[in-house]
Amino acid sequence: MSLVRAVELRRVLDSRGAPTVEADALTEDGGFGRAAAPAGASTGAHEAVELPAGEAIAAARDHAVPRLVGTVHAGDQRAVDASLRAADGTDDLSTVGANAVVAASMAVAKAAADTLGIPLYQHLGGAFRGPSSDSFPVPLGNVVGGGEHARDATDIQEFLAVPVGAPNVAEAAFANAAVHARVGELLEERSIPAGKGDEGAWAPLTDDETAFEVVSRAVADVADDHGFEIRVGLDVAATELWDSDAGVYRYSDAERTPSEQVDYVAGLVDTYDLAYVEDPFDEEAFDEFAALTDRVGSRTTVCGDDLFVTNVERLDRGVEEGAGNAILVKPNQIGTLSDTLDAVELAVENGFTPVISHRSGETEDTTIAHLAVATDAPFLKAGAVGGERTAKLNELIRIADDAA
Repeated sequence: MSLVRAVELRRVLDSRGAPTVEADALTEDGGFGRAAAPAGASTGAHEAVELPAGEAIAAARDHAVPRLVGTVHAGDQRAVDASLRAADGTDDLSTVGANAVVAASMAVAKAAADTLGIPLYQHLGGAFRGPSSDSFPVPLGNVVGGGEHARDATDIQEFLAVPVGAPNVAEAAFANAAVHARVGELLEERSIPAGKGDEGAWAPLTDDETAFEVVSRAVADVADDHGFEIRVGLDVAATELWDSDAGVYRYSDAERTPSEQVDYVAGLVDTYDLAYVEDPFDEEAFDEFAALTDRVGSRTTVCGDDLFVTNVERLDRGVEEGAGNAILVKPNQIGTLSDTLDAVELAVENGFTPVISHRSGETEDTTIAHLAVATDAPFLKAGAVGGERTAKLNELIRIADDAA
């Protein structure tokens, strides 16, 4: 194995024009890796702490880089990430910042893969995936957005295209793009103004009911054109709707108690045959997640994002209580690739579906495409359009083509 020779960090722009952290890593054998941290808008209270980019970079240079350079073998990801955590010294990475830590963790992994002359997904794959596996993640395409991503649009944060019947990754990605385009046409036909949100989804000035009508029609049209099944999914991002003082979920046109929210979301699953429902309740609502899973979990994926924040302790509680049947996996929520893989492993061991995901503030970094393939994840949530989103989708297409 080759020692880490250098780690350099810099500020770069994310997709919202905000500064984020990029890391370059070199090994003694000439391996090179570059990775950049994303940032979320709708974030869970239990996520690892992101510091301002300049502050995180300074802290990483002072505390983390000296522990890595010349002392840790790049190919030993556990040792790399243990050094990063030791350098920080906190559970939530508040000393160095999760943005600097995850950038360094991913960059060293890429450098190690480069040293070995293999793709990142093979380096990370381990016991999850061999190079001959022929299963690839189904991409979830965000086609209509509101909530924290577009405040004047729908209450529900994301309406997703889920091409469950696609014969391959490329067909799935192109189908999601086609659904996005068809949604734009249908909004124009209805004279509904629509800009675009943080992730490139349409952000129409309309209500959730109309959005359901438009997305359902677009999905059906594209499914007919492409000849395979496409379903609708949601990211409700209900933590943003929850009023803890009043004990209700506040929508533009209604207030719902927790039990009414369970009934409401279960009704949406029935009405629209939803394939996927993410964060239908507040980030502490394990009981409501369990109640919904009991009602519809055999028919749809009930995924926790803010509920679990890629954290094995919170996921362990969710498994014990039957709260959901899937976990959204975001490396920057927990800070290192090792911690991320631990969350995936725990999910798989307990029958939970790992869904590898981007963030609303993204970069051109494609690590999550490799992570999804490496862990044999059934879904990759990476958006449908936009350069920083299509970077992941195109990388997934390339990986599938190389493995064919």
